[in-house]
Amino acid sequence: MDIQQNLQQVQQQIQQACQQANRTISEVSLLAVSKTKSVEAILHAYQAGQRQFGENYVQEGVEKIQHFEGQNVDLEWHFIGPLQSNKSRLVAEHFDWMQTLDRAKIADRLNDQRPHYKKPLNVLIQINISDESSKSGIQPAEMLDLAKHIKNLPHLCLRGLMAIPAPTDDIHQQKQAFMQMQQLFEQLQRALPECQIDTLSMGMSNDLTAAIECGSTMVRIGTAIFGARDYSK
Repeated sequence: MDIQQNLQQVQQQIQQACQQANRTISEVSLLAVSKTKSVEAILHAYQAGQRQFGENYVQEGVEKIQHFEGQNVDLEWHFIGPLQSNKSRLVAEHFDWMQTLDRAKIADRLNDQRPHYKKPLNVLIQINISDESSKSGIQPAEMLDLAKHIKNLPHLCLRGLMAIPAPTDDIHQQKQAFMQMQQLFEQLQRALPECQIDTLSMGMSNDLTAAIECGSTMVRIGTAIFGARDYSK
């Protein structure tokens, strides 16, 4: 499997989607979802120009981050899985971004546990946009209350929103969810103009075109870069 070639194909897809949406490719960043993938695979992606990586499992992500510490590599690590309270310290101490924030209690823990010598932890609020009981995330109506709470935490930096809509191949349904997210994102920007609200993380392999058309600034792609995931370990 050629990770470099896969990355190029994904970037071409993003570029095509940007052209269709009259956006520049610099407006959309690619988060390579590296859960269950080896440090060798991550290094191959890094050597092919990829810098941002997303991990769903705390312990696995921390082990990878520690593997690359002290090596001369400039990686940015995003936590993109559901977070239990008892694992918050590991995320606060090791990751650069936390994309799935959906509770004030977790926000408080991350803020208290973030090392003072590190920059504030970049966070996104996860919205349960398709109202699925199986998914994490808050209801849209709760967004502003949580955002205002985060704004007052000095070791967190609120950067925007994240969503994982219900999977569908119907592009109209895809767009419906993403347009709702875009409206919430703009509402958040208007409500908190003093914050650096610049990131709308939405869109994966099967729906990135619709996501980019609806204003996504970050797409999360795993299998198309690294191949099928291996859960046997």
